[in-house]
Amino acid sequence: MTETEIPKGSYAAGRQVKLPAGAEAPYAVYINGVEQRDGEDYRVAAGEIVFTRQIVKEKVGTGRWLAMYLGLFGTYRKNETIDLQFQRAGKTELISDLPVEPD
Repeated sequence: MTETEIPKGSYAAGRQVKLPAGAEAPYAVYINGVEQRDGEDYRVAAGEIVFTRQIVKEKVGTGRWLAMYLGLFGTYRKNETIDLQFQRAGKTELISDLPVEPD
């Protein structure tokens, strides 16, 4: 297991995300569009997806948020997003940018 480097302007948000209500396997888990492997990159336990490493999110303060909102500049900091494909009531669903739960 390797730890992810946390660049300046970002933070370690946590290692787990909650499964949506009624979500059933099979799961396809992605970090920034890259599929993760069950048992190697994550495991499913007690209604959560638990990653083997920290998920990195961008720190966005009020000033930075306002500047981005006004279109003065964008963001180039590391900000990982978790997407999940799963089955619910016999249908395949995809949820993007699941919130990361702190450790």
